[in-house]
Amino acid sequence: MKKLLREVIFSIVVLLSCVNAKAAEKEHNNNNNNEEEFNSVEMIMHHISDAHDFHFFDYTDEAGVKHAVSLPLPIILFTDNGLTCFMSCAFHHNDDGTYVVSKNGENFVKYHEKIYQLNEGASSLEFDEHHHPLNAVKPIDISITKNVFSMLLSVVLLLSLFGAAGRSARKNPGAPKGILAFLEPIVVFIREDIIIPNVGEKKHKKYIPYLVTVFFFIFFNNLLGLIPSGANLTGNIAVTLVLSVFTLLITNFSANKDYWKHIFLPPVPKALYPIMVPIEIIGILTKPFALMIRLFANITAGHIIILSLISLIFVFKSIFIAPVSVGFVLFMYTLELLVALLQAYIFTLLSALFIGQAIQEHH
Repeated sequence: MKKLLREVIFSIVVLLSCVNAKAAEKEHNNNNNNEEEFNSVEMIMHHISDAHDFHFFDYTDEAGVKHAVSLPLPIILFTDNGLTCFMSCAFHHNDDGTYVVSKNGENFVKYHEKIYQLNEGASSLEFDEHHHPLNAVKPIDISITKNVFSMLLSVVLLLSLFGAAGRSARKNPGAPKGILAFLEPIVVFIREDIIIPNVGEKKHKKYIPYLVTVFFFIFFNNLLGLIPSGANLTGNIAVTLVLSVFTLLITNFSANKDYWKHIFLPPVPKALYPIMVPIEIIGILTKPFALMIRLFANITAGHIIILSLISLIFVFKSIFIAPVSVGFVLFMYTLELLVALLQAYIFTLLSALFIGQAIQEHH
């Protein structure tokens, strides 16, 4: 418990340094030498949005030049001339569309984490009144962003942990040891308390791989998202959409004739079919939609609350608010550890419930 508390406090300190660096950057860029108000919305959106690098903090050298400390990620672009690759540090943490990177005879700029290819002769990005680029086009961007990197990292962690657990199970057929002793009770809990009660004893085995995988994938990425400057992967609605679509496809491709009969021939008077059948069809889509929104909203809301509490220090511009703010942040961080597990459990439980409803036999 003490180790966990130290790690949480360390994470808060790092997060405070990131926020402080952001505030310093805003003050440094004020051309009128007047104190500029801290923009908490901009800071929060910056931390929960996807990016082409992991930005940790900024520092200013003796000459007054500001430098960003970040982990660059590969930028991979498809243009009319083919494939173009370079590291995100080529932009020098510039995000206003003025710094030009020249690669393979093409010029690129980055504006609010979107990369544009400038037209020939253009020196910076220009927009019309509707904020459409006038002198640039968007290439096909398949870069390794923060979210992609976090997703790949979680996959590597899962493969490593379960690979080690599998080797341990083969070598020691008796009582589990090491990582197997940690993972086996969780897997058994998912099977015995989530999958079998909802899917059924007869057909549950074919759905164990998906449901166990989706539980650990969501849980691991929820935890990785709590690391300061980490990726908000499960708070990205595109990711939760894909996970929900997987549940939708498995549910409907596994459904038996009783399920579809209930959809198109519901047990109501035939005069109500024009009303009930569309409602049942809409219900097929609203179930995964609820899965998508629930996971996205809960994870994103937790991050926004933590960052909002940190922002109070700079909004009130008083050191006396810091202990209260940090105290609430520590409480929210502890709560978010529970939410990380709870949201993985709920997504898995509802997925098993939807699958079970589709394959249950008519009684």
